Amino acid sequence: MGVFANEAEAYKYLGGIFEVATTQESLSDKFAASGVVLRIHYTDPDLTITVDMPNKTVETGSESSAEPNVELFMTADTGNKFWLGKVNLSVAMARGTVRAKGPVPKLLKLIPAAKDLFPEYEKMLTEDGRGDLIRAA
Repeated sequence: MGVFANEAEAYKYLGGIFEVATTQESLSDKFAASGVVLRIHYTDPDLTITVDMPNKTVETGSESSAEPNVELFMTADTGNKFWLGKVNLSVAMARGTVRAKGPVPKLLKLIPAAKDLFPEYEKMLTEDGRGDLIRAA
């Protein structure tokens, strides 16, 4: 069993951080300019999040209307660790912890901007009393 108790909890945090990204004007504009439509397939628990960066929308579930041009495959634990700043995406892809499909260089260019969300993710967990998720990284 992973660090998230269930799918709803994983969506709340792993999807929630993308909701934060779409509402922060400076970040959302950087992401939108990338043209990336990202779909992340998580396991343990199984969930899918699609982030349409140009349209600044986040959809959860496998029935997304947005067509991804980049897809990532990882465990929800790895997603949690990434947002806590504990996973280098390039290294994780080289090791096979994260698999990718599509024009990955476009996505990797967004990592510096994504790092601005690391404190937001930790704040979200802290405010919800989820130190267990922080310590799990």
